[in-house]
Amino acid sequence: MTESLIALPIASRMLPVGRFALREVDPRRDLDLVHGWMNDPQVAAFWELDGPRERTEQHLLDQGMLDYSAAYLGLIDGEPMSYWEVYRADLDPLLAGYYPARAHDSGLHVLIGPRALRGRGIGSVLLRDLADRALAADPQATRVIAEPDVRNTASVRAFARAGFSQLAVVELAAKRAALMGRQRDPQPSPSESARLHPDTGPGEDSA
Repeated sequence: MTESLIALPIASRMLPVGRFALREVDPRRDLDLVHGWMNDPQVAAFWELDGPRERTEQHLLDQGMLDYSAAYLGLIDGEPMSYWEVYRADLDPLLAGYYPARAHDSGLHVLIGPRALRGRGIGSVLLRDLADRALAADPQATRVIAEPDVRNTASVRAFARAGFSQLAVVELAAKRAALMGRQRDPQPSPSESARLHPDTGPGEDSA
């Protein structure tokens, strides 16, 4: 049987930053929104997907073709405000060979879209929630992995405040990354996501 990513629970949850929900990205419907975010200089510095609409469109279409990764929009109180890629880190050819992967490792990429929402601790709250959702979706997963660029100190801090620990620094094909991991809690608590810590950096975008 071919292994693949298990879909996340997407129902809304009340967090201290508002009612947060996910929906799968529609490459046509959401193209203009995601393209605008990708062309923000703070985002482009690490995602490196700025440029014409066609480049963003192709990235979203490619995501939709992968069986080990899925793209979501995050909404607070019904308003789209973040872009997420949730993936099986142990199946990702860009990552799996660069660290000691465990079967069913889940992985996260995050982009906080509006500038006004960056640097306020919102990313840490949402990262906790996404990690909870990823672990709930796959009972065989023992941890959630992330690999922000080491230069993106705001992102590294956001992951740390969300309960991730830095496991190593790894040299990937496109970047030098801080390998972050959050272990499955022995007794996961729904209230974990209710902790809000202000960040001091300009953003919480992970590539």
